[in-house]
Amino acid sequence: MRRTGFTADHESFRQMLRDYLTREVVPVFDDWLAAGAVPRDFFRNLGKLGVLGMAFPAEYGGGDQPDFTYNAVINEECARALVALGTLQVHLDVVVPYFLDHADEAQRGRWFPGLVSGDLFAAIGMTEPGAGSDLAGVRTTAVRDGEHYVLNGAKTFISGGALADLVVVVARTSRSESDRRRGLSLLVVEDGMPGFEKGRNLAKIGLKVQDTIELSFTDVRVPVENLLGEEGAAFEQLTHGLPQERLSIAISSLAAARAALDTTVTYVRERHVFGKPVSYFQNTRFELAAVATEIEAAQAMVDRALAEHVAGELSPVDAAKVKLYCTELQGRTVDRCLQLFGGYGYILEYPIARLYADARVTRIYGGTSEIMKTIISKSLGL
Repeated sequence: MRRTGFTADHESFRQMLRDYLTREVVPVFDDWLAAGAVPRDFFRNLGKLGVLGMAFPAEYGGGDQPDFTYNAVINEECARALVALGTLQVHLDVVVPYFLDHADEAQRGRWFPGLVSGDLFAAIGMTEPGAGSDLAGVRTTAVRDGEHYVLNGAKTFISGGALADLVVVVARTSRSESDRRRGLSLLVVEDGMPGFEKGRNLAKIGLKVQDTIELSFTDVRVPVENLLGEEGAAFEQLTHGLPQERLSIAISSLAAARAALDTTVTYVRERHVFGKPVSYFQNTRFELAAVATEIEAAQAMVDRALAEHVAGELSPVDAAKVKLYCTELQGRTVDRCLQLFGGYGYILEYPIARLYADARVTRIYGGTSEIMKTIISKSLGL
């Protein structure tokens, strides 16, 4: 079905990025997988192309285009090229908005030029060993001491943490007995600050090119000037950013499902069994027809959510719905597609195997499917 909402500028951007990924990333992506990380030069090259700075003001070298549709194009094209670049997605879709929304003028001057050029890469530290979806349970503390906060605690499952020059850390700066959500703040911790340690790269089922590490903070003295936004306002800041994060996950999940369909259609046409292509058999045709229809329905849902988000109207409930539906669809799709590969679908040499492994986590991060259902059910008065 014909999609609306993408202008000629969006499509020009799409073609530029598609050409770049095909030429510069696809040929070396297996090397990145083996290394378990994206090289830093990749981000600097994206900076030169203007990809990283689209949403930043022109005075800092940005494109002055705070239009999330460009982010959607990036996620779709990475999935189409079969290069899962979660570190890029987290940086652009999750972390950068906190800087754009809450940095003061001095912070903008310090950090924006590097974020635009790719010389600075950012991650966010929310999840802790004992606090995931329950952000109010954060135990990392930041105690004011003159012109510094003394930061102590630990974070885990930090995407892009190994590469990060700046980490936006959620820490408790005060405590309220009546409301656990109060007293959380966002502090920007810079790589190299004494007491800030980056731990091991966690071995994962999928997303092999996305470094995911543990962080620890031992008496890290973070200047007060690194406070992002108001002290004690982190819960509201994080809640405001969640719809975009969940929409981003939905977009990339759906795009990955479409990539799974495309690579499976190619395979079943070429693979022969019993003297006939796999595509000849009714089961193959029916399975892929059903998958294609579900993807088309999800695309309509995503495009509507994207339009509402760009207009500033996407509600947390609708963001939860689109994330729930698209991540669950992704799981169903890659499973059905892998089955049509037979034994080859279990071999990592085939992209469907990587798509299968990468898909599992989307129903967990950004809020589990169970959390999404809780949000939706509350909107029904349940």
